[in-house]
Amino acid sequence: MFVGHYAASLALKRFEKRASLGVLFLAVQLVDIVFFPLVLLGVERLNIVENFTQSTHFELEYMPYTHSLAAFLIWSGLAYAFFRWVVVKSHAVALVVALAVMSHWLLDVIVHTPDLPLWSDSSLKLGLGLWDNAVATYVLEAGLLLAGLWLYLSATTAVTNAGRYAMSIFVVLLILVNIPNIFGPLQGDSKVVLAVTALAAYLLFAAVAFWLDRKRS
Repeated sequence: MFVGHYAASLALKRFEKRASLGVLFLAVQLVDIVFFPLVLLGVERLNIVENFTQSTHFELEYMPYTHSLAAFLIWSGLAYAFFRWVVVKSHAVALVVALAVMSHWLLDVIVHTPDLPLWSDSSLKLGLGLWDNAVATYVLEAGLLLAGLWLYLSATTAVTNAGRYAMSIFVVLLILVNIPNIFGPLQGDSKVVLAVTALAAYLLFAAVAFWLDRKRS
């Protein structure tokens, strides 16, 4: 699951308009933003394996600190506390951000192979394995994004001309970007390149979402 995670950001904005869409875009990818540096440090492990599934070229070997259910509960709790008592000091905003963080695990369970532990790496691992069907994975992510876009647009109003169309264009671009991500060949075997590319994408997409969100109210 890549761009499909942003559907939760768009949907949650409907329930708390004070929450920045850019922050929600970062929140839904928080655990991956932490995961890639941990991989480079050797704390968690990812192996690049061509065609490991129909949709991915990597094996997620060891990631209890970011992708276990217990870890998600902790990361969500930390996000809530940070926004509740440090940033905006609003229960509603903090709750929406925490739900955005937690949504990552709920969507990952659908697509991952059984590699998501409940707590430690030796515990039961979950994953329904939709990644083994590339077309179904792509359709699911596109459908989630379009549903999230509808919820976002129906709950907000454009305040500029750009606000009328730009978010829809952005979502379509995300759907198009996901084509080579799911169906494309392996692009090298460097974990550093993979990590830097992923982190850059997360930051870029969040920045665009933050900017476009300001065009609507």
